[in-house]
Amino acid sequence: MFQLDDKFLQDLGLDQLPPEQKQAFLEHIYSELELRVGTRLSDGLSDEQMTEFESFVDRDNEKVRAWIAAHTPDYQNDPSYTQMQAGAPQGTEELSILAEYASLKWLSVNRPDYRQVVAQVLEELKKEIAGNRDAIVGPTDQAAA
Repeated sequence: MFQLDDKFLQDLGLDQLPPEQKQAFLEHIYSELELRVGTRLSDGLSDEQMTEFESFVDRDNEKVRAWIAAHTPDYQNDPSYTQMQAGAPQGTEELSILAEYASLKWLSVNRPDYRQVVAQVLEELKKEIAGNRDAIVGPTDQAAA
């Protein structure tokens, strides 16, 4: 999987951004990626499917637990769940982990291509960012000379 971090910015030639701009830019990239991936993944889904998936995003306790009980009742023994649980920051609510787990399981059933969609959208976004690198970073000392 990918990481939106300093290495990501370095790969795009944006490592010279000031630290406060780096974090803000990474947050913007994450939001934009989330929006674009969500839009792409929603293509072809029914209203019922969209509503079901939104219940995971909204952390609807009743609907999340009902979906898990119906589709993955042995979730506690699923390595992907235990990995999520172990990787969650201390103090993360169980519902947040369950909702994240349910959303990934739901995507694997309803949009099994979701990983490819994420990778494709990320590559498109990286190209767009790279094409606008000079506008993002501003003129360099060499360009100004």
